[in-house]
Amino acid sequence: MTDRYSLPESEVTPKELYLRRREFIVAGAGLAACSPATPAAATPLTARASAYSTDEPRTTREAVTTYNNFYEFGVDKADPARNAGALTTRPWTVRVDGLCARPATLDIDNILRTQALEQRVYRLRCVEGWSMVIPWIGFPLANILRAAEPTSEARYVAFETLQRPSEMRGQRTSVLNWPYREGLRIDEAMNPLTILAVGLYGETLPNQNGAPIRLVVPWKYGFKSIKSITRISFTNRQPRTAWNDSQPREYGFYSNVNPEVDHPRWSQATERRIGEFRRRPTLAFNGYGEHVAAMYANMDLRRFF
Repeated sequence: MTDRYSLPESEVTPKELYLRRREFIVAGAGLAACSPATPAAATPLTARASAYSTDEPRTTREAVTTYNNFYEFGVDKADPARNAGALTTRPWTVRVDGLCARPATLDIDNILRTQALEQRVYRLRCVEGWSMVIPWIGFPLANILRAAEPTSEARYVAFETLQRPSEMRGQRTSVLNWPYREGLRIDEAMNPLTILAVGLYGETLPNQNGAPIRLVVPWKYGFKSIKSITRISFTNRQPRTAWNDSQPREYGFYSNVNPEVDHPRWSQATERRIGEFRRRPTLAFNGYGEHVAAMYANMDLRRFF
């Protein structure tokens, strides 16, 4: 007989998060003491379901919003939830420029009004060996790129994060060269899997997850999905990226999920899904190979890692 007080395994708090529960209590208290969140932080979003979604069980919202890499707010996984309440996300604009015929400055609220939003449940695989399944709300990056009409010389797309050390305390340190930068080849940027996310779990993005707009590239390691974007530029040269600048031996420009190419300090062959205790085999291209592998058919993925 089933115990009516029992929970399915998917609802059990992960051991790692349980052992850090006092840390999260402190984080919650710290957030309560911060400036009030912007109105967008609690705004529900309407989005249609996407055929690109995985049907794997989702990671809990608690884990998604309290276990983050966002070095602009600190290097510990709990630091973004503690410190990101200081970030002001209105007004907010994204500049689209570079090798294009129609550069523009886009207001975030106009983006939310004019883009047809989708919910896409994507896997996120981090280079440290943990992963999540997250219901993002967003739209294809290609919508913005095509509207800008890139020229024939454009080969890459470069991204920059907000630089505001008064609100982003991690930027007062030298842990990375600020602002955070990332880049994609233009065909990667135009791929239908590549989205600009503006929400998760039915609401606008929490600050610690990259509010108000971030990149999500599900077949690459998580650090490629740059947060709190303020600039998108077309260029004919491979752009600088934050982690490749900092440690080029460890973080390549492409950073596709590849279980056969280890990080210099650990294996990438397996991963641990947050909410599970066991490790599972890492999937090539994070399981999205049918949609993206053809872009790399003639590349040595050990050399171009």
